[in-house]
Amino acid sequence: VAFARRRAGARGDEDEATTRQRLRGADVRFGDVTSRESIACEAFRGERFDAVFSCLASRNGAPGDAWAIERDANLNVLRVAQDAAVPHFVLLSAICVQRPKLEFQRAKLEFERHLAASGLTYSIVRPTAFFKSLAGQVDKVKEGKPFSVFGDGELTACKPISDRDLSRFLADCLHDRTKHDAILPIGGPGPALTPNAIGRILFDLAGRPPRFRRVPVAVLDLVVALLRFGAKLLPTLRDPAETACILRYYATESMLVFDHSIDAYSADDTPSYGQDTLRAFFAHVLERGLDGHELGAHAVFAKPPPASTDIHVDPAPPTPPYAPDPRNSLLV
Repeated sequence: VAFARRRAGARGDEDEATTRQRLRGADVRFGDVTSRESIACEAFRGERFDAVFSCLASRNGAPGDAWAIERDANLNVLRVAQDAAVPHFVLLSAICVQRPKLEFQRAKLEFERHLAASGLTYSIVRPTAFFKSLAGQVDKVKEGKPFSVFGDGELTACKPISDRDLSRFLADCLHDRTKHDAILPIGGPGPALTPNAIGRILFDLAGRPPRFRRVPVAVLDLVVALLRFGAKLLPTLRDPAETACILRYYATESMLVFDHSIDAYSADDTPSYGQDTLRAFFAHVLERGLDGHELGAHAVFAKPPPASTDIHVDPAPPTPPYAPDPRNSLLV
């Protein structure tokens, strides 16, 4: 069963028929995750489930939206799951909560704490960057324009993961007991990639010489300072100020496991999973376009916070006899 908004997609522009097509193979039900009654009546319907997968995330990271979705809506799902005696809750979180400086990160962490204390078996999955979050400049490179990076292009790194590999990892949480009652950072296969390395992959695939436009981080610092000051005078600037803070965060923080013992990010400590590579994804996008990977809030050259994400859980391989049946799971 999949529970979705009636107007789904990153921009809320997908109707029910489109959502059913995207989630074909699932019993798609529609309702409102901000209403516990809607979740109980329209998603659970008094039925028994072996697990709940929550892929809820705010679309823009604005404080009001972040707390309403990252914490409160997830809490609604958790409480209904507890009432329904669901034994296992799998949460799609984000690796960036390791160093929380933003409202949506604090909201995610607060729900993680509620989940860990709930008494349910939990699996908290913290992926690194998604492929599509790095695809904002594909068209620019294809048109011969420079690839934009902050600073020298070596400030950050990530191990990006595909939707398909992440979906398989989430499904693995059902029957792999090492993933139970655990926080699970996860990246894709291969080495960590800096913005420079990502740009070089794109230029190589496009058959063009590398051209980079380097934007000083000080530009972001100035924008953040101005908007924060303005927000003290004009409340309408609070959300734009938070958006600027989000942009600066992703321009300066790596999406890797943070090693507190050395106060630095560690590619070696960031687990790799799956087979899909960013290079193959870019090759597909250059040839066929995004094809179901619409950017939505990712349509800027720096990574924004995760938008509301539809995770397509592929049919899982045969599981041991003790495993819950994936067909009796609820995806939110």
